[in-house]
Amino acid sequence: MRHLLRLVATCALTLAVVEPPVSASQEGVGQTVAPAPSNSSTPFDQERALRISQSAIGTTPGDYAFLDRQARTVHLSDYRGKPLLVSFIYTGCFQVCPTNTRSLGEAIQSLTKIVGENQFNVVSIGFNQPFDSPQALRSFAAQHAIKSANWEFLSPDASIVERLTRDFGFSYAASAAGIDHVLEVTILDGQGRIYSQVYGDRMAPDKLGEPVRQLLRGTPMPQTLALSDIVDRVRILCTVYDPATGTYRYDYGLILEIMGGCSFFLVMLIFFADEWRTRRRLRGQASGRTAHAQNP
Repeated sequence: MRHLLRLVATCALTLAVVEPPVSASQEGVGQTVAPAPSNSSTPFDQERALRISQSAIGTTPGDYAFLDRQARTVHLSDYRGKPLLVSFIYTGCFQVCPTNTRSLGEAIQSLTKIVGENQFNVVSIGFNQPFDSPQALRSFAAQHAIKSANWEFLSPDASIVERLTRDFGFSYAASAAGIDHVLEVTILDGQGRIYSQVYGDRMAPDKLGEPVRQLLRGTPMPQTLALSDIVDRVRILCTVYDPATGTYRYDYGLILEIMGGCSFFLVMLIFFADEWRTRRRLRGQASGRTAHAQNP
């Protein structure tokens, strides 16, 4: 079992990532050369990181306060009501975090085309404080062309980083090369509970799409439905992931089944309504004949 867990943690999940040292010549606008955090000096334990990450599923992180890219205060609870995707990054990284962020952006674009623009939110949290300031995060987002209206970059106070990362099951450690850390995206449901952990340096649309679609399928229908709500619900229910193209497509077989079911329901409704009208008319005629016989 120990060897199997090590294989899963090392090969399948791509958990531990060693960030290369950052030189002054690599600095981006608004970024500071960030030394490794001092929260740990022990080697990064991949198996333990996996266990910690998985143990967070089903829990509700605290309602932490952050500063967004404009230095405005926001709380984690501000994102309740919709699925929330959370990734941890640090702006002093010039290789893995940018690659992972771009991959996440591509997956989000694909997911948005299917479920709609306003169905979920995304936040990237800078965990290497005090270097991941609102300004540094703003520069990081701009450099990587992050323009999605539902994607924000958040800066926590250094005093809460340890508790924050523990609540999300996110592990990281100092190393001679920089920072070793888990590559994960945490998916929260509309009530703020951790629903799923998605691992890897390449975020395929189906890895993120399926947990989000599961959450959205369980969301109650709005009392007042607009046309856009109906279109979004059809997208959520009637699309499947196509591994050949790496995108979602409409499942026309399922659409035909739904249309057939709706047609059958409509026919049965018309049939019973006609039967009800016929019986009502016959009862009325019988009552009329009875009244006529009693009063010739």
